[in-house]
Amino acid sequence: MGMLMNHLLSLFDDDDSLLQPMLLHGFSGLLHLVFLFVILVSWVCNMFRTDDDSDHSHKQWLVKNITSSLPYYRHAFFSSLLLALLNIVLCILDKFYWYTNWSDLMILVLFDSVSKALSWLAIAVYMYAQVPNLLDVKYPLLIRVWWCFFFSISCYCLVLDYVYYHTSQPLPLQFVMSDALYVVIGFFLCFVGCCRKNERDENGNSQEPLLDADFSRLSNGEECKKSGKAETGAETVTPYASASIFSILTFSWIGSLVALGYRKPLDLEDVPQVASVDSVKGAFPLLRDKLGYGRGGGSSVTTLKLAKALFYAMWKEILLTAFFAMINTVASYVGPYLIDTFVQYLNGPRDLKEGYFLVFAFVVSKLIECLTQRHWFFKVQQIGTRGKAALIALIYHKGLTLSCQSKQGNTSGEIINIMTVDAERIGVFGWYMHDLWLVILQVGLAMAILYKNLGLASIATLVTTVIVMLVNIPLGKLQENFQTRLMKSKDHRMKATSEILKNMRILKLQGWEMRFLSKIVDLRNIEAGWLKKFVYTNSIVTFVFWGTPTFVAVVTFCACMFLGIPLESGKVLSALATFRILQEPIYNLPDTISVMVQTKVSLDRIASFLCLEDLQTDIIEMFERGSSNIAVEIVSGIFSWDVCSPNPTLKDINLRVSHGMRVAVCGMVGSGKSSLLSCILGEVPKISGVIKMSGTKAYVAQTPWIQSGTIVDNILFGKEMDRVWYEKVLEACCLKPDLEILSFGDQTVIGERGINLSGGQKQRIQIARALYQDADIYLFDDPFSAVDAHTGSKLFKECLLGLLESKTVIYVTHQVEFLPAADLILVMKDGRITQSGKYVKLLDSGNDFIELVGAHKTALSALDSVDAGPASKSSYLGENSSTGSFEASEQTVDVQSAEPPDEIVGSKGQLVNEEEREKGRVGFLVYWKYVTTAYRGALIPVILLSQVLFQVLQIGSNYWMAWATPVSRSVAAPVKVSTLIIVYVALAIGSSFCILGRSLSLAIAGYKTATLLFYKMHACIFRAPMSFFDSTPSGRIINRASTDQSTIDLDMPNQVGTFAFSVIQLLGIIAVMSQVAWQVFLIFVPVIAICIWLQQYYLPSARELARLVGVRQAPVIQHFSETISGSTTIRSFDQESRFRETNMKLIDGSSRPKFHSFSVREWLTFRLDILSSLTFAFSLVFLISVPHGTIDPSIAGLAVTYGLNLNQLQAWVIWSLCNLENKIISVERMFQYTSIPSEPPLILESNRPADHWPLYGKVDVYNLQVRYAPHMPLVLRGLTCTFEGGRKTGIVGRTGSGKSTLIQTIFRIVEPAAGTISIDGTNICLIGLHDLRSRLSIIPQDPTMFEGTLRSNLDPLGDYTDEQIWEVLNKCQLGDEASKKEGKLDSTVSENGENWSVGQRQLVCLGRVLLKKSKVLVLDEATASVDTTTDNMIQQTLREHFSDSTVLTIAHRITSVLDSDMVLVLSNGLLEEYDSPTKLLMNKTSSFAKLVAEYSVRSNSSLEITGG
Repeated sequence: MGMLMNHLLSLFDDDDSLLQPMLLHGFSGLLHLVFLFVILVSWVCNMFRTDDDSDHSHKQWLVKNITSSLPYYRHAFFSSLLLALLNIVLCILDKFYWYTNWSDLMILVLFDSVSKALSWLAIAVYMYAQVPNLLDVKYPLLIRVWWCFFFSISCYCLVLDYVYYHTSQPLPLQFVMSDALYVVIGFFLCFVGCCRKNERDENGNSQEPLLDADFSRLSNGEECKKSGKAETGAETVTPYASASIFSILTFSWIGSLVALGYRKPLDLEDVPQVASVDSVKGAFPLLRDKLGYGRGGGSSVTTLKLAKALFYAMWKEILLTAFFAMINTVASYVGPYLIDTFVQYLNGPRDLKEGYFLVFAFVVSKLIECLTQRHWFFKVQQIGTRGKAALIALIYHKGLTLSCQSKQGNTSGEIINIMTVDAERIGVFGWYMHDLWLVILQVGLAMAILYKNLGLASIATLVTTVIVMLVNIPLGKLQENFQTRLMKSKDHRMKATSEILKNMRILKLQGWEMRFLSKIVDLRNIEAGWLKKFVYTNSIVTFVFWGTPTFVAVVTFCACMFLGIPLESGKVLSALATFRILQEPIYNLPDTISVMVQTKVSLDRIASFLCLEDLQTDIIEMFERGSSNIAVEIVSGIFSWDVCSPNPTLKDINLRVSHGMRVAVCGMVGSGKSSLLSCILGEVPKISGVIKMSGTKAYVAQTPWIQSGTIVDNILFGKEMDRVWYEKVLEACCLKPDLEILSFGDQTVIGERGINLSGGQKQRIQIARALYQDADIYLFDDPFSAVDAHTGSKLFKECLLGLLESKTVIYVTHQVEFLPAADLILVMKDGRITQSGKYVKLLDSGNDFIELVGAHKTALSALDSVDAGPASKSSYLGENSSTGSFEASEQTVDVQSAEPPDEIVGSKGQLVNEEEREKGRVGFLVYWKYVTTAYRGALIPVILLSQVLFQVLQIGSNYWMAWATPVSRSVAAPVKVSTLIIVYVALAIGSSFCILGRSLSLAIAGYKTATLLFYKMHACIFRAPMSFFDSTPSGRIINRASTDQSTIDLDMPNQVGTFAFSVIQLLGIIAVMSQVAWQVFLIFVPVIAICIWLQQYYLPSARELARLVGVRQAPVIQHFSETISGSTTIRSFDQESRFRETNMKLIDGSSRPKFHSFSVREWLTFRLDILSSLTFAFSLVFLISVPHGTIDPSIAGLAVTYGLNLNQLQAWVIWSLCNLENKIISVERMFQYTSIPSEPPLILESNRPADHWPLYGKVDVYNLQVRYAPHMPLVLRGLTCTFEGGRKTGIVGRTGSGKSTLIQTIFRIVEPAAGTISIDGTNICLIGLHDLRSRLSIIPQDPTMFEGTLRSNLDPLGDYTDEQIWEVLNKCQLGDEASKKEGKLDSTVSENGENWSVGQRQLVCLGRVLLKKSKVLVLDEATASVDTTTDNMIQQTLREHFSDSTVLTIAHRITSVLDSDMVLVLSNGLLEEYDSPTKLLMNKTSSFAKLVAEYSVRSNSSLEITGG
């Protein structure tokens, strides 16, 4: 190397012309002009070349695919643009440097720069417009040759620069830097030119499979679109998994997704799967193993153990982020360390070598800082997403194994809150996990720099900093307290919200929705109280810590004054830069403590949940199938839902069931029938005894549990399709006629909880699900009560006596006619099996059984006058065998849903569709509505003015310190030290008060906005029509009420404020730097333009990914909610593993857009950081290049001090804008639910009915026409009838006849299209909904109880006294049960009334109407869930207490209708028959007579059966 250097120097000494800059620049400019001419000629030739357009679409496909397949096409294109831009800047610089002293060399340099700028601009345009059209797999030869030549001449120029440097004749700095950049870019272009694209790209950075799939899908039409969709979304793994080091460092691997999002709105299928290590299948087992969960350690999970497990599951990534954080911190202090040296350099004699070194050190440290920060932030978000996914899976696994007692103590709403809010908090903690130890490192580095500059005064800085940090201890405890209370109150609100949404129909029918809304508002007010304390405390903390850096600076400078340490501008600026960097950890410390507190609270809550009691896994002893003839055996069993209760639920249970037996279980309401089935399933805790079982089992619950999804998916329930068996099951369950009615057949999507199915349909789908499993043991919990008489008998015959003839069946029933077919009948009373045996034996010896059968005979006594011969039965079955199964469907559908099954899915498609999401840019109106919601935006000017004043005072104080301190000791100070400190303190105090005003105003505006949006959204939801709830899964509403509301409560004010404040800060930095050197705008303007273009290029992808994140969260919540409510059914079918698998897929579906959302954000920020560093480098080069004395060194140092933050702040502005647009989507989603169409007014003051209305209860229906939507056909087609006041009317009819539609129209759940309904002469459509519904009463088929007390369930509005409530309880046979409970009327009712039997819940519903005692009462299968004795009691109670009321009855028990004064038979929305039962039965051809005859024959024949 030395010999080569000597040779080069000898050439220079010989004055070789080849080493003369003049010749070199002239030669370079000429060559660029020649190349420019050649490329223009080539371009023109290509334009006039004839081209065969016969296969234009194929050519377009090739163009796009070859563009994407050319190696590093976009990199080469942008490199050409960068060279053009660089030379334009050099032209401008040359002109400004030499405008007074032009020479031949300068003219040639300018000529060279202009030629290069034009040539590279032409290359960029040529590559964009012409290269793709050449249909080649490599770049044109002309381009590749030029790249190689350019690299050669650039290397030659750089060598020349080196030679001149060693001869002490250095060229201007811009020559050296530009030549170095030319070499780097030239080398890259040569590398690109030598690459050739193979079939499968080997570089892995820009040509990912996703990009190829996207291009083919976009260019090849619909066919490619369909094939690409599945490949891209479901099979393609994120390019990150296989990206090269360069691609990972620069985030180029995500560029293809950004490009696709720029061309079209992204959908989920466009987003690749996360890598296996980030998927829940990879993360969850690791966390579970580290936690020891599932190996008997679940009950011992502590907060510390959970935190350690999370750390050990991701320790490699956590340590890597710690390394990035440490390097980033060290690099960030290089700038402050060098500022004093830089100021002294500008003030003294300049050595270009030293100047170059300073610039190099500044720029390299900035680049290292940018690179490490980006990958630090990327990794912590990756860790957070992975940890959140694993925690959700862990919570889900726990939810599947919770015991019944644990579920009563932790409702589904609370568990969902743990899954959504707490897991999210822990995911966010990754941002802050290194902050505590980083503070120590940052303070240590700061102290070292300060000690170097200020000596012993740095001790004052350290003491002040420590004091400030110690202040965080009480503040942190205060925030922890507020955060804990806030989360608990949010839990209570979400629990109530979840329960109310599930039961919205009954609330509207009873007119209680506004009362329950006020309950939600009261809970929110409690939550808002803690929220207010939290945000106000946060604002005070913000004030303290924003003022802390200035306070530290004041103390430090005062210490310098007292210690006599001279203050020089360079040292002061270095100290100020250090304080500015130290500001971030000190400022973030309260946030860090707050997040740590929140994380601790969330970890506590999750650990507590994981410690809840599980189901006993050793309750049932399973033995091999075939090893014994025994299917189920219980010996001396004692079971209790509450193991602490002195009164067990089941006592002295002894039972032996052989394979193939049919066992019937009967008894009064609350006798323990359902609990017996539950203990066989292993759901009831065992106190003593033995349970043995052999074979697989299937279970049909009394309350149907239906999953969201298609009908066929619900029936198959995870099994493969066996078409022959499937058809047999459909036939046996009478489902085929229903599927023929539905537009999509068995592909019809069922709404949440089967909302668009009738009670009978849901029950028959449940039975079909059990039958399809082909299990060995079947447990039926009274499934036939929800269907009509004919369908019930057919189901019993086809299922229990048909397909299940050889199976073991244990069925609970209230219908005595199904008992004779049993091989063994168990009679239960007070939790004991009081009698057992066959039907005839029990008739001879059993008192309890005789009581049940006697009640049944009493109920049939009304049929004695009916002559029901075999012909009637045959005629009825012959006519109706194909439609009889609909009876249950129609009789309940209209109270179960706002739309009957045959009308739900018409021309509009499925009832439940994908969740709506906006596409494209978030409208300005959303931002405007948000910022003006509170006080019409009056606080916005105050907030902005406070921040502007703060920025002005901050800059003013720093400017004052730079101007008022001497550059060196040899220069006299402009002012006294005391004056210097006093002015600085005054400015600091002023800026602190500005921050106080800003933080308080922002907290007030944010809190008020969140409160108003909450009230507005919930008011709209509660006033929405039932059709909204039928078509909207509650998970979507809960997601807005929970996750989105939390974002608006805690995040949105800070996001809006951060963006506004960062813009103001950036403008302040620009102002400072431009005052020193306005030429900085020459580079700053194009860089800002590129930043804005990058931001616009990035935003479409980021926006849609953020929306997908919100949309994909709801399915996880909904599936979890369904799993919790159906956990018994899931466990009974041994389907836990399949549901866990589904949960994992949904979690990964939520993680996919989230992972790529923060990836594209880092992609953007990395590029913005690089551009900002370029601006900073240009500023430094300019400052060391200007002649000595042109710029005050102190002010130049101030510019550098601010310039150190330029890259972060410039990127922060764009990043905060993008983050704001991501977060504003939560506001957008809430605004969606503030514009839901509302029901008619609750009260019309101008037309309120009298207080005693209705007085008689006469209901007049005239020409009533009803349809469920404007595009749907009429369901009621001109119905006219009168229900006389005080009369009992039974309503019957076939599927689709309109029975329940009539009931819903009376309650105005559905509004009439034409005609009128009048009650006592008052048109119900002319009065308010609340006035109408509160004066009517209904007992629905599905009995509903709410969490609270017995009193609040009977009297939610608090209108009645205790005496009245006890009187009603005695009337409905619940008085004894209530008096046994510890709290009497205040005894606890768990969520959905789970601690009460279904029959008892129905009696509570009866108690409500007895309290209300309206003149119009509707019974919709009110006695479906009770035994015959209780049914007779209810009917007797109603006859006694509603003798003067109008009663409309829909019932499956014919005896309930026979007792009516009138019977209305509907057919196809028209009145078919309407007369007294006696007259209708006299006409043997009437539809009603045929129905009664069939029921009579079936019931009487069952009593005559003498055995199974």
